[in-house]
Amino acid sequence: MYPRVILKETMIKKSQQKRRTSPCNYKQRFFVLDTQDLKYSERRPGKKPILKGCIELSAIKCVEIVHSDAPIPCSNKYPFQVFHDNLYLYIFAPDNDCRQRWVRALKEETKYNDLVVNYHPNFWMDGRWRCCHQTEKLAKGCQEYDPISYVSKKPLPKIREEEGTPHYQLQKLVVALQDFTPFGDHDLPLQKDQEYVVIDSSHSDWWKLQDDMGNTGFVPSTYIAEISGTDFHRFKWYSKEIDRGQSEELLMKEGKEGAFIVRDSRLAGVYTVSVFTKAPGSNGEKNPRVKHYKIRETDTEENKFYLAEKYLFKTIPELIHYHQHNAAGLITRLRHPVSKHRTGSPDLGKHPTDQWEVDREELSLGQEIGSGQFGLVLEGNWRDKKVAIKMVREGAMSEDEFTEEARVMTRLSHSKLVQLYGVCTQHSPMCLVFEFMENGCLSDYLQARRGHLSRDTMLGMCLDISDGMAYLERSNFIHRDLAARNCLVSNCNEVKVSDFGMTRFVLDDQYTSSHGSKFPVKWSAPEVIRYSKFSSKSDVWSFGVLMWEVYSEGRMPYEHRTNAEVVDSLNAGLRLLKPRLAPDDIQQLMEWCWKEKPEDRPSFALLLHELASLSDL
Repeated sequence: MYPRVILKETMIKKSQQKRRTSPCNYKQRFFVLDTQDLKYSERRPGKKPILKGCIELSAIKCVEIVHSDAPIPCSNKYPFQVFHDNLYLYIFAPDNDCRQRWVRALKEETKYNDLVVNYHPNFWMDGRWRCCHQTEKLAKGCQEYDPISYVSKKPLPKIREEEGTPHYQLQKLVVALQDFTPFGDHDLPLQKDQEYVVIDSSHSDWWKLQDDMGNTGFVPSTYIAEISGTDFHRFKWYSKEIDRGQSEELLMKEGKEGAFIVRDSRLAGVYTVSVFTKAPGSNGEKNPRVKHYKIRETDTEENKFYLAEKYLFKTIPELIHYHQHNAAGLITRLRHPVSKHRTGSPDLGKHPTDQWEVDREELSLGQEIGSGQFGLVLEGNWRDKKVAIKMVREGAMSEDEFTEEARVMTRLSHSKLVQLYGVCTQHSPMCLVFEFMENGCLSDYLQARRGHLSRDTMLGMCLDISDGMAYLERSNFIHRDLAARNCLVSNCNEVKVSDFGMTRFVLDDQYTSSHGSKFPVKWSAPEVIRYSKFSSKSDVWSFGVLMWEVYSEGRMPYEHRTNAEVVDSLNAGLRLLKPRLAPDDIQQLMEWCWKEKPEDRPSFALLLHELASLSDL
């Protein structure tokens, strides 16, 4: 009789450390749990999977979630452990639901084994257990192991209870909508999508929470959402007593693209998102109006919320937070929350404008070094530093849009992104001040050095870009115009991603490069061309084309073909041919980026890992 498959999932495993000095490696593997074994394989694009490990279920002595405050260097942040044959296997799930599902299933299948009495709830790292500091890897665990406990044991908050009231009725769980870095010692760091216990919610702006390690502290109340809760009053976007007509009047008066309200529908317990847009009508002219979207629930056992398309969320604040960054089926993304009473908790994530405002008198402007639909790029100097100054063309974007986009860019800081130094909003034209990259755009750099670039140099370029894009991916930010022309090269030949903030607010959603070519067909994924659906996976497609540009030494992709011919080729399943200088491994990564379905493409975190492994060969 063949074993029955119970679970299948792609997760990340940490390699076994055979010696104390062994490096830690994190590898993506395809895990299969059946009624006999836990197996994991390496999946390679265009090749058969290779079985990398097989653990008999009868050998497993402990399965449990890992609780740790240690930094996790891979993209999956939800670890659990499998102790077997005197070895520890650490597996990292993409989310908490996935982790709980695997721990539950593995415990169920191994509950009658010869199990440990005690286990270690934290990692073995740097030659010791982080939980109890014992230096023997096989030392007895420091916490009692419960083989039939299928859920993580969150410590109960110390709340004064009224006599006769069960403790569990007072416990309220919340989920983090975004990361939070503490301002002071009394604050608690938040990790997006992680769950916390509420200790004190009496203050409107700051709530006291407890994490699953027992740490407590204050967090901004608008950074969290109650699980199975409908208390939205602290969010600026919610207006309780307002009807359809009043919402339209308020939003039309506001007149900002993406201004929105969440309000009660006529049906009790149902909510509607009303959003203002100036999107062109059928005649191509601007058509100011208010669109209304009912927040719907799935019919499944675990109800989840969604709007125009089934991007599912456990809570309504999570849904709103997502659509504030992604339109995903809406006519526009939810940009500006509007309140009937103009009150609500301050957005503690915003930077004060004066932190980033640059005095125009401190800028000296030099020669033009580039241009785009948003305006010109000039060489300049600021405080004895050479800088690049992007002057925004009048009418390309509104002041509100400019300010919002600049604020987003100030939040993004990474060594492989071109750094924003400041903005000028007090005088027209508005401008942004960036670090100066001496060797200009990557496409020009490649063409100028054609025939003189080594394969190691080309791989290094792809590594730099994938590093920057993996950071944008982690930050839930979509580039939408990734190409060699939008990457810049420093004087030490380091490549950085640029123009990661401007394309979203160009009014006609097109970009004209200095060469006069129209964005973006030759770099765009099929779902972008057909449906204007952007995502990090559409950026991955563009990255595949960018790798092709690098290994073609700056050639134009699909040269001598019109945009219409490119679209026909993509619809027929054709792809760019392998560049002469591209090794087979690089070609396989390109083809992986160009999978028809977005879900079949790798993440940038995985691409970064694969490229790094090639650089080690």
